[in-house]
Amino acid sequence: MFAVVVTLSILPDRLEEFLPLMHRNATASLTEEPGCRQFDVATDPTRPEEVFLYELYVDEAAFQAHLTTEHFRTFDAATGDMIARKSVTTYAQVVQ
Repeated sequence: MFAVVVTLSILPDRLEEFLPLMHRNATASLTEEPGCRQFDVATDPTRPEEVFLYELYVDEAAFQAHLTTEHFRTFDAATGDMIARKSVTTYAQVVQ
């Protein structure tokens, strides 16, 4: 398994617009991508502009395929100007 951890800092005035798009992307990833096993979107009321993603793919190739999907490219284009900062960390092995 291949894990992807993303922390996003969303511009405060764009959060309400961002979250539905984020959830749509996560749902499409889970339902349309056979290599996507998990896609969690987490927030905390004490840090409302921070969005944490945990994504789990069968392998790195499945994650790379995710980046080329229509739903991801649409999401990325629609939300690029809503994101103040983005941190992406990957883990090549998930110990079970």
